[in-house]
Amino acid sequence: MQFIETLAIRTKGRSMLDISAAVAERLKTFEAADGLLTAFIRHTSASLVIQENADPDVQADFLDALDRLAPAGPIYRHSIEGPDDMPAHIKAAVTSTSLSIPVLRGQLMLGTWQGLFVVEHRARPHTREVVLHYSGTRTGPPGASVAPTPAPVRR
Repeated sequence: MQFIETLAIRTKGRSMLDISAAVAERLKTFEAADGLLTAFIRHTSASLVIQENADPDVQADFLDALDRLAPAGPIYRHSIEGPDDMPAHIKAAVTSTSLSIPVLRGQLMLGTWQGLFVVEHRARPHTREVVLHYSGTRTGPPGASVAPTPAPVRR
């Protein structure tokens, strides 16, 4: 069974937004059991990462490290959309536009301190689209089995 849905995520400008709970909620709607979830962001200046979700300093350090890797400023040929646009493209390229996460018993198989984040690389807020594609088994209504029960073998 497969489900595809697009989440609209409103960012606040340069930031990391944990979307783990929103994605987990969609898995419930899909009645997901066991399978694989692929998340894909439809942008070239934002990205997806799995990162620590317990200490906000990790997120700040992560964003600062990306700024050191690709600083904003008049050093790029592509500048028509502003001094933060080309660095945002570079940051998105060195992180991820898609991630695959195993799903077991309807739960994302993330580690204890892991969260699924949208990383906004631009300075101003945007609405970002994250496509979720779940492929796997379905739980169905309460009490229903995932697969048909085989008929008893008569001897």
